[in-house]
Amino acid sequence: MIRPPAVAGKFYPSDPQELARQIDRFTAPAAEALAPPKIVARACLVPHAGYMYSGHVAGAIFASIEIPSRCILLGPRHYPRGESMAILTEGSFATPFGEAPVDAALAREIADACPRLREDALAHEREHSLEVEIPFLQRLAENFAFVPIVLGTDRCPPLESLGRAIAGVVAARAQRGERILIIASSDMNHYESDAVTRAKDALAIARILALDPEGLYHVVRHDQISMCGYAATVAMLAAVRELGAAEARLVRYATSGDISGDHDHVVGYAGIVIP
Repeated sequence: MIRPPAVAGKFYPSDPQELARQIDRFTAPAAEALAPPKIVARACLVPHAGYMYSGHVAGAIFASIEIPSRCILLGPRHYPRGESMAILTEGSFATPFGEAPVDAALAREIADACPRLREDALAHEREHSLEVEIPFLQRLAENFAFVPIVLGTDRCPPLESLGRAIAGVVAARAQRGERILIIASSDMNHYESDAVTRAKDALAIARILALDPEGLYHVVRHDQISMCGYAATVAMLAAVRELGAAEARLVRYATSGDISGDHDHVVGYAGIVIP
């Protein structure tokens, strides 16, 4: 199965040359001589809005880390279609750069480790949260292949169970000398004022930096933070905690108001790396 692009020409350029130019601009260091060493990361959080608004935040993350050839992408299922914990274990995602293959063996290992996951193409069919990350990874990683997982559940225990299952697979692969990056795709608070969004996002970011999946889950719900990919981020945090992560770093934060000039209705974007 080849999953065609759903948002090429909308969220990012459909022309491969223009797409490459944008990604190169978003990931270029301010000064090559001053660029810090790349971080060997276990995981990261990146936004998935249109590149015009959030590409510089995603680019700052992807430019700061060593991207291995294998990644696990976790994102929200924005539309009520398909399974609430949906994986694909075969096929590829098409982008203007060509096809990005699913790592079938890795995907099956994760599906076997977490029986709650269901094979479901419908949940992935029109979902943009993973798609917008793939061109960055195709451009920056050699021989890139990945595992796509989108989440529609709002219950914490299944998300933590998924995270632990992912951690088990990643740890087993690491013993064989393979490094896998876990990527949570999420925007932050949506469509409130810039001041309110920054205040709410600060609460969520504090829990992410504390590597606290339960804390993030509860603060998002208690404080009504419309962070679309909080489920993906909870699963990612559960995974890295199981893997022994000790810190997280906020690389860049912005809102759409920084670009549009509209500070009354903004979306927040955070880029976080977990070594």
